Amino acid sequence: MGRRLVQRRRELGLTRADTADRAGMSCSYLRYLEESSAAIPGRSALLRLAAALETGVTSLTGGETEAPPGREQAARHAGLVALSDAECRRRLGTHGVGRLAVTTADGPTVLPVNYTVVDGTIAFRTAPGTAPAEALGRRIAFEVDHLDEAMSRGWSVLVRGRARQAQEPATIRRLTERAYSAPWAGGRRELWVCVDADEITGREIRQIPAGLDDDPAGQA
Repeated sequence: MGRRLVQRRRELGLTRADTADRAGMSCSYLRYLEESSAAIPGRSALLRLAAALETGVTSLTGGETEAPPGREQAARHAGLVALSDAECRRRLGTHGVGRLAVTTADGPTVLPVNYTVVDGTIAFRTAPGTAPAEALGRRIAFEVDHLDEAMSRGWSVLVRGRARQAQEPATIRRLTERAYSAPWAGGRRELWVCVDADEITGREIRQIPAGLDDDPAGQA
């Protein structure tokens, strides 16, 4: 869990002191959680850390790496809330894997891709002749989401736009330098595809005070 804590706070640009302050715990205790493989924090500490790091308990503990998603019961008094454009863009920047939806020669296709966001533009690497490369010049959809199994909540961001190839050497160099990782699929994947977004929407499942969740318009 310690490595996940460090990775997540670095993604958010937080120092250990910042995170400890957000979570209402001492910096020394957070250091212990990050560095000791024997550390087993209580549920209260986990909930505070998850809130401080804007993620879920399951993500911090690594439970979602084994269990299939969506098996927990729905939370009481939950509802869908629309995310602002700014919040959608912020959350896009916190992830490294998204789903590309494109119409290929074989029909509608959805593919996971490693991606990065540079100067507000979504970009991913692929190779000529692959299914993701068929997105070039076409209108596509791109989706990222996050689930918190322990709390039965989550969010998703959907981007629609047109895909184009990055061709300027300076742009390609910048994208390569800013990429979170090389494509997990391996191999030579040097074709950078950028998505010019013309529509970004997002929704989040949140707890709604009792008595305010009876409107069918706010339900999935």
